[in-house]
Amino acid sequence: MSLLRRRKRSDDDAQQPPHTAEDGGGDDDKKFKSQKKPGKKRRRNGYSCVDSCCWLVGCICTTWWLLLFLYNTMPASFPQYVTEKITGPLPDPPGVRCVKEGLMPKHPVVFVPGIVTGGLELWEGHECAEGLFRKRLWGGTFGEIYRRPSCWLQHMSLDNETGLDPAGIRVRPVSGLVAADYFAPGYFVWAVLIANLARVGYEEKNMYMAAYDWRLSFQNTEVRDRTLSCIKSNIELMVEINDGHKAVIIPHSMGVLYFLHFMKWVEAPAPMGGGGGPDWCAKHIKAVMNIGGPLLGAPKALSGLFSAEAKDVAFARGIAPGVLDSDVFHIQTLQHIMRMSRTWDSTMSMIPKGGETIWGGLDWSPEEGYLPSNKTHENIGNSFCSKNESDSKVCQARHPNYGRIISFGRDVAESHSSKLERIDFRGAVKGKNHANSTCRDVWTEYHEMGFSGIKAIAEYKAYTARDLLDMLEFVAPKMMERGNVHFSHGLAENLDDPKYAHYKYWSNALETKLPNAPDMEIYSMYGVGIPTERAYVYKLAPTAECYIPFQIDNTAGDTDEHVCLKDGVYTVDGDETVPALSAGFMCAKGWRGKTRFNPSGIKTYVREYDHNPPSNFLEGRGTQSGAHVDIMGNFQLIEDVIRVAAGGSGEQLGGDRVYTDIFKWSDKINIKL
Repeated sequence: MSLLRRRKRSDDDAQQPPHTAEDGGGDDDKKFKSQKKPGKKRRRNGYSCVDSCCWLVGCICTTWWLLLFLYNTMPASFPQYVTEKITGPLPDPPGVRCVKEGLMPKHPVVFVPGIVTGGLELWEGHECAEGLFRKRLWGGTFGEIYRRPSCWLQHMSLDNETGLDPAGIRVRPVSGLVAADYFAPGYFVWAVLIANLARVGYEEKNMYMAAYDWRLSFQNTEVRDRTLSCIKSNIELMVEINDGHKAVIIPHSMGVLYFLHFMKWVEAPAPMGGGGGPDWCAKHIKAVMNIGGPLLGAPKALSGLFSAEAKDVAFARGIAPGVLDSDVFHIQTLQHIMRMSRTWDSTMSMIPKGGETIWGGLDWSPEEGYLPSNKTHENIGNSFCSKNESDSKVCQARHPNYGRIISFGRDVAESHSSKLERIDFRGAVKGKNHANSTCRDVWTEYHEMGFSGIKAIAEYKAYTARDLLDMLEFVAPKMMERGNVHFSHGLAENLDDPKYAHYKYWSNALETKLPNAPDMEIYSMYGVGIPTERAYVYKLAPTAECYIPFQIDNTAGDTDEHVCLKDGVYTVDGDETVPALSAGFMCAKGWRGKTRFNPSGIKTYVREYDHNPPSNFLEGRGTQSGAHVDIMGNFQLIEDVIRVAAGGSGEQLGGDRVYTDIFKWSDKINIKL
């Protein structure tokens, strides 16, 4: 056996030169030579690819732990010190300034969060949700989306027939101030406002977060969770323990609509209402300070229900075409989002209200003539001119048709109505598509429409606010069947009609009366100066079998940064989510003075906050932001809230403060007051 064993090379052998052909080495020795040289090189250097990867991972981990150590050992004031060295001294927070003026807590404060900002936790679920009892499915880290996405979608969806819990699933709102102080770690919602109120002296005995399941229709929050009854009881208790001082209510976003519903519910007789009597609001509410409220709806909600997208999705498609619609691994992101969000009845509360009277028709809109403003530009009539060109009046006229909320094609969006050839989709015959095994599990109601129904929607070409409800009933009949039970989107001719006593009208400011509370105040507080979605240019998707058949046409737009059409979206002034018209009209005109919508003459104020983005990343999301959520950290807004909560009034704040043409736009809306 020893003869078969290969002799180990000695060091002397390794130093000998290789055999030549004359020595009988031949080609094999040449191959051996060429194969051994790289090996020798690797041994001399002492590194391989694995070694390099290990060193890289080690360096990253070491750096991470070093930074983490420094972060936990440095003084808490160090980040502020660095920021002040770069940007200069920071202004005092509103709470500190108000304390210096001697302001103290007086009126209890109630926060009403909006859609998606409130946390939701699991109380009962299917087998796939094992170990998630009372863990957040919405808000927080969102870790379950990545670990078990299909299970998460199943538990976040509501029953498509009832709009309530599916069988075997109970997801409930998180309670307390933590329900909506932060949406995710480091991303505040109410936290900055709460902290500044605390500096003045507020605490949980005079602050209350009216958390609710924002997915449900407003009346169903009472049917399932008795949320409206809890809000009523808590406000009554807070007023009692705070020496009878009335509450200041601060709703945000959809919470504005929710509390509008509450004010009708609490005074309506049982069993439909809370039985508080016709003077409950007058006894318990000092002021309602609406922040970013879509009182007349928001076109962004419409695009979400129609095609599960908005401006940001259209922009993402432009950067990476096909990614969101990719069928690789059957991800189908937008289809899943559409199927889930169409079970959330609350989204239907934000469909534009009031029809063409409010939002405009084919050839007019209240905001016509609006163009994005800039410090180096000015508006001249309906034309857009730079200052250098204004003397010669060399201008480029543009007339966006904002009243056409959905247009199929840019040519349709810009043509005069007399040139539009539309084929009415109402009554069109639907034809069910052939079954598709690759995507049927995530398919939506578009599959029931068939190609003929989809084509009929596109051939109607342009949709105004008057057409939207009929269009949604055609493309999403199950969703609208539930929605029509809980919400209305019209404009009342006679508010004394007994039908308006039904809860479906209570969240529509155009179909309900404010309470009889002449001493109460209502504020519309919202950001401006940010392009906000108003109308859309759509196109048919490449295929209608597996994909959502309609897409925002991200190729429609101009390169000029001052135009109103970009990535297929027409924009107007607002807070990036709610147009200024929707947030401000009711306080600017509909509720101003004694009107049929405000019979007791509740005082109303319009408070606009001009958007001023942070100058650098050290400022975070900014203290002068007007964005829809970031405005909750706006120092001017927070100071206004504190002053009213401390006993001030709208007159003491200075009355109205506007930067837009909200009063001019409101005057163009011809409604009976």
